Amino acid sequence: MTVMEAPKTVARGPQVWPLGVKAYHALGDLGLIPEKTELLYGQIFHQMPKSPLHRFLSQRLLRLLQRVQPQNCFVWQEQPITCAESEPEPDLSVIRGNEDDFLTEHPRTAELVIEVCVSSHDYDRSKLHAYASAGVKEVWLVLGPEKQIEVHRQPTGEQFAEHALHGPGGTLASAVVPGFTVELDSLFAA
Repeated sequence: MTVMEAPKTVARGPQVWPLGVKAYHALGDLGLIPEKTELLYGQIFHQMPKSPLHRFLSQRLLRLLQRVQPQNCFVWQEQPITCAESEPEPDLSVIRGNEDDFLTEHPRTAELVIEVCVSSHDYDRSKLHAYASAGVKEVWLVLGPEKQIEVHRQPTGEQFAEHALHGPGGTLASAVVPGFTVELDSLFAA
């Protein structure tokens, strides 16, 4: 009688199962995905809690954007943008069109996206590929502790062709939202 050997197995590390946007929505509709998550590059990430500085800067920027009232656009706070394999929820976004245009699906791009970074600099920078791929025209990473704003413009493929760092101090004007200008000292003043 011959004894059969068990097949040799290869040791593997943890596996990640990619998830598409449709599956993410379906699982969310079934209540199988917790609240306060984002889909980035086929993986689900739990959003970090908002610090007081994060809330303060987000609200101040929201009020500044609302004063400008971009023509043929609206401002959304913490709402999804559907990108390829991703569905980030930027802190603020300026979307072309009107809210009724997005009754059955999320916007697929934005004129301007603003991410406030207090302790999430690397995580928020990781979203730049998704925003560039979606054709977002301008992204501001508001670096709270540094009192600076990192600006990314001119999406090309998965990257932005132009990037610049502003502050501390000085004035920053959006290239895509007419009239939206921020004085950095005032923005970061308590």
